[in-house]
This record gives sequence, C-alpha cells and structure tokens, in this order.
Amino acid sequence: MEVNNKRHLRWGIVGCAGIAINAVMPAIGQSTTGSLAAVASRNLEKSREVASRFNVPKAYGSYEELLEDNEVDAVYIPLPNHLHKEWAIRAAEAGKHVLCEKPLALTAAEAEEMAAAADKAGVLLAEAFMYRHHPRWTRIRNILDNGEIGELRGIRGAFTFNNAEDLANIRLKPEWGGGSLYDVGCYPISAARFVLGQEPEAVTVLAQFSDRHGGVDMMASGLVEFPGGIGLTFDCGMWTEHRQLLEIVGSEGTIELPMAYTAGGEDAAYIVTVRGEKRTEIPESANPYVAELDDFAAAAFGERPLRFTPADAVKGMAVLEACLTSARERRRVELSI
Repeated sequence: MEVNNKRHLRWGIVGCAGIAINAVMPAIGQSTTGSLAAVASRNLEKSREVASRFNVPKAYGSYEELLEDNEVDAVYIPLPNHLHKEWAIRAAEAGKHVLCEKPLALTAAEAEEMAAAADKAGVLLAEAFMYRHHPRWTRIRNILDNGEIGELRGIRGAFTFNNAEDLANIRLKPEWGGGSLYDVGCYPISAARFVLGQEPEAVTVLAQFSDRHGGVDMMASGLVEFPGGIGLTFDCGMWTEHRQLLEIVGSEGTIELPMAYTAGGEDAAYIVTVRGEKRTEIPESANPYVAELDDFAAAAFGERPLRFTPADAVKGMAVLEACLTSARERRRVELSI
C-alpha cells in the first residue's frame, strides 16, 4: 500500500480505550511522522468527544466506517484482546497498515492468521510492545555485546499491579483474553526473548486463578527455559503492589532496570554492576510510544524494515500460550518454535 505523498502517516484509532487516549493518541500528536486522521467507537458520542479533545477531523460510530476511509493510512487497535484478530484482519483487507496492542492475539494460530492476512494485503502488521523502541536499549545492547557483564546466566522479571476490586474490568473476563499473563506477564517474557535473541525450549508456570475475578489468573510465577541452561524467572499479577523489574544477570555483573517497561524520562535509568562496582546510567529522555510510532512510520514509508516482525509476534504468542497451558494444567510444557 502507498501512503500519502507528504510522508505523514495518517492514523485511524479503532476504539477509544484508555491506552489510546492516555498514551498513543498524545504520542501521535508529538511525533513528526504521523497525524490523527480519524477515531472510531461503537458509540458515536464517545468518538466525537475524543475527536474533539484531540482535534481529530473525523469521528465514526463504527469501526467499519473508519476502515472505509481512504484518508486513513494506518490503524491502531487498542480493543480488548479477543477482538484483535478480527479487526486486524479486516483492517489489512481494507488496505491499512496495522499497529495492534499486545498481546497480538489469544493464540499463536490466531497470530499466524493475522500475519498471513497482512502479508496477502501487502500491509504492515506490528505488535505494540513500545518498551523495545526506547533508545536506552541501544546502550544496553552495547553493554551486553561488549561482554561487560560477562556471559549471560539468567534473567529475572516482574510486572504487577492491583485492580482486584475493579470487578467490572475487562481484564477479568476470560473469554475476552483476561488475566495477568496476557496483560502484564507478556512483558518480561517478551523482554527475555528480546535480550537473548532466542526462543524458549520449555515453560513451567504456577498461577492463582480466582473465582471472584471471573476465573482468570490474577497472579502467576514462572520459569521460562532458554537454550544453554539460561532461565527467565518471572512473576506477574493484578492482585498485588505495583512493581516493574528486569534484571539481566551475567557471569561478571548485572543490569537492573527498576522501571523496565513503561519508563520514558528519568525513570528510564538503569543500574550496571560489574564485579561489585555499581553505576547508574541515565539515557536520553524519550517517549517510547513516539519512538514506536516513528519506527512504524519509517517502515511504512519504505525507509527501513519493521524492527519487530509479525513472525516475532507469532513466536511470542506461542510462548504465552504455553505459559497459560502450563498454569492451567499444572505441568511443564515444551516448545518447538
């Protein structure tokens, strides 16, 4: 698909979810590569209110109408997890590039269908793990590649928060893809795959499934086994104090990211320890959502390939699916990715 010749990606927002309103739509406004062209909701009054707030020229009362708009080049999909597949495929078939919230789908098979649809239509499909686009990762990658902390020995990750009293929250609907693994467990799993550049061989996950919360996993702890005996130990939850952490452990040192997944400014600082000597590095301030959008636009303009391909998202979904199977069946699950 060709985008408009002003080298400005015109975005349509499919759904007025909080992540769109609070993070992605403001980021499009801050970017130099994109503009807000349209917003859609199944409630026209809501889409008009959001459009007015962000000075978006068009508001639609259905997702279908937005997909029919020839002045929309790309869509961002922040819908509940169970709707990702349907609307990503419909957007691709309408000739729109697609940036879809994480997790891309509910299963690896669904993700494969989405990737195939995008490939057939000749459009881009990307999973919106914004943290990977923050520039601090260029420096962290250099530290790892230079062997400053020695050989990698393991990774520890956590992402938790507490919404246990919000019983109407969509995260508590199992049929909608609710649960802590889908919502926040996907982050440390994604980060470990990203850091190691490898796919896991097996997973073992223990979870607390709560009848009071729709039967979803409200807390989970797991071991993700990578080649060479390297493991990710992680926990995730929606029923405990807010925490974020990623610790990369090497034979000679560690890299610790206290705010591992949502940081942008000074909170993006990380601690490097080498043979007992600690230092704190503060990277350049950057909005990871803006960086994600700019990377996506560069790929849409043909300036460079997508940094993270649909194939990568399919593999990530296979790991997440295995974690859920392990938690539900209380057993170790092997993977063949």
